Amino acid sequence: MSEAKTDLAALLCSKLCHDLLSPVGAMNNGLELLADETDPEMQKRCMDLLADSARSAADKLKFFRLAFGAAGGFGSEVDPEEAHAVIAPLVTASGRTELEWSIPAGILPKRAVKILLNLVLIANDALVRGGKLSVGAENRGAEQEIVIRANGPKIVLDAAVRSALNGDLREADLDSRTAPGWMVRDLASEAGGTVQIAEPDGEQLIIGALIKH
Repeated sequence: MSEAKTDLAALLCSKLCHDLLSPVGAMNNGLELLADETDPEMQKRCMDLLADSARSAADKLKFFRLAFGAAGGFGSEVDPEEAHAVIAPLVTASGRTELEWSIPAGILPKRAVKILLNLVLIANDALVRGGKLSVGAENRGAEQEIVIRANGPKIVLDAAVRSALNGDLREADLDSRTAPGWMVRDLASEAGGTVQIAEPDGEQLIIGALIKH
């Protein structure tokens, strides 16, 4: 593995750890409260906190395992329903964002699934006040098109993340925040494809990728 690939893997691991810190920390706080609590009602609240935090941590682990790791086996294709199953909890967890899934049944190249998952992660982060996230993919013969559309009252796409998607970010400036965008660009380029970002109009962001099988 090249040094650049090793650095990218390390940054993706850093992002995973960062995103898991909140639910795991909440579980730790819940256990500390539960140890000192004698009121039945408060004990129930602590248990609810633990259950919610454990569910959140598990959902994020499942998502990152497929987005960054080797989930789905070592084959070249993945059932898109596997992607749907890990995307839905991540997008809808806050209760402020609706997921629209427009991917036909069948199978997708694993590269396309990883691109899709990381674009979802980026677009979902851009919906700072929630909204609607539409996920679509279409097979065009020798090419696979992926389109993620985010609609909401306020959309903020970090400039460095945009640069990573566009291929303008210097490798020296890569960090855990921009690593998913860099990964998308890298995967698309390796497949002879491109990543495209429509200029946001304040309430809509469209990110797409076109890759060759």
